[in-house]
Amino acid sequence: MSEFPPASLRPLIEEIFDLLRARKETISVAETASGGLISACLLSTPGASTIYKGGLTVYTLDSRIAYTGWTPQHWENYSGPTPEIVAGIAENVRGTLKSTYTVFMQWICGARSIDAVWDGDKGGGDRNRGKRKEHGAFCWGGIEVGEGFTCW
Repeated sequence: MSEFPPASLRPLIEEIFDLLRARKETISVAETASGGLISACLLSTPGASTIYKGGLTVYTLDSRIAYTGWTPQHWENYSGPTPEIVAGIAENVRGTLKSTYTVFMQWICGARSIDAVWDGDKGGGDRNRGKRKEHGAFCWGGIEVGEGFTCW
């Protein structure tokens, strides 16, 4: 049986938890193909309710319309994820859940793969690392740390 979360991720999860708790900040998560694994990792830390505001798995069009502010018109013009689309979803989830940050995971197969976007009180951004073997396990967004961003 596999161990969850993987031992290799635990120090990073604890680091993010400690950072958010020390700053009295919160996080929310929206995910597609990762199916809730990012939320599950964050929730595996004792005291997670002090930093975790909620999470959504929005893999289907119906779930995006129900929970992310999408309309059928978004789908009419949809040709795959763009930084604008995923940033819009992250902004909507952050505003709805009133978290300091939202990480939105959008993963597609193909030449244009957006690993994650984040939205926060101090701005947002995206990471596009292209296709990598890590896609099969986890792709993480970023939270502003000091001078730049930590990508986890």
